[in-house]
Amino acid sequence: MLQDARITATFSADMNAATLTSSSFTLRDSAGVTVPGMVRYDVASRTATFTPSTLLRRGVQYSVALSGAITAAAGIPLVATGWSFVAAAGPAPVALGTAGDFAILAQSAVSTTGPTSVTGDLGLSPAAGTYYTGFSDTMDATNSFSTSPYVTGRLYAANMASPTQVKLTTAVGDMGTAYTDAAGRANPTATELASGELGGLTLAPGLYKWSSAVLASNDVTLKGGPNDTWILQVGQTLNLASGVHVTLAGGAQPKNITWVVAGAVTLGTGSGLEGVVLGKTGIVLQTGAVMHGRALAQTAVTLDASTVTTP
Repeated sequence: MLQDARITATFSADMNAATLTSSSFTLRDSAGVTVPGMVRYDVASRTATFTPSTLLRRGVQYSVALSGAITAAAGIPLVATGWSFVAAAGPAPVALGTAGDFAILAQSAVSTTGPTSVTGDLGLSPAAGTYYTGFSDTMDATNSFSTSPYVTGRLYAANMASPTQVKLTTAVGDMGTAYTDAAGRANPTATELASGELGGLTLAPGLYKWSSAVLASNDVTLKGGPNDTWILQVGQTLNLASGVHVTLAGGAQPKNITWVVAGAVTLGTGSGLEGVVLGKTGIVLQTGAVMHGRALAQTAVTLDASTVTTP
């Protein structure tokens, strides 16, 4: 569980770049071991950036120190200072590639009933635009996308004019790659937690794995910081009961949550899910269900007066 990082320090005066080195600008882990890296100074912004040459360990506290060997351009030495931080907890994020350009991406069909609201683009491939149903969509004059009164964004399909077909082929490929990555992550934080019943649980950042179906019959909380991550591997179906919500606490963000599900995903009437869903099969949002994230399905996405908003 590693991550890339860059640590910056911005000064109130012009600095002597020659004094900003990996000896005067240092990074150490919680055991006091120095992290190797390189320091660069940008004159225009008066900012020094330390780039570690090794990946940081997620969830570990690190300490930054700026020594008195650093001087301003006028020769005045810096008063030694420093700070500490904890590298974001949880597994390395799942890269969505161009699949992340879409609020909804499906391969066989996208349908809606009732006054659905989608904020973000829709993509459909290899199916044609006729497999968008219920959207009252209108083709743009370019023939490369359509629009819908239910969508704040564009609807793309494989039979539309260039460059849409290439765009969608790449996105669907990236969706498959992301699914394989997320489903294949090893060394889970917990396996078969609560026998697949998430109701009432609070989940810290981490990698969670179930070989069974997963159900939330009551509200679930994901609690962590704004850069922390979750991957939830579900080997069968995922179901949120009607009125049940996945809620976030501590600054957690939907973009950092990945549900990777081998079976069908069903969000019950009036339920709410946070995060990106990578579905091996279909994703169904029943009447009034709300998703803050993305619905990326290798078959179909079905909506019913539902709301999908990109993170």
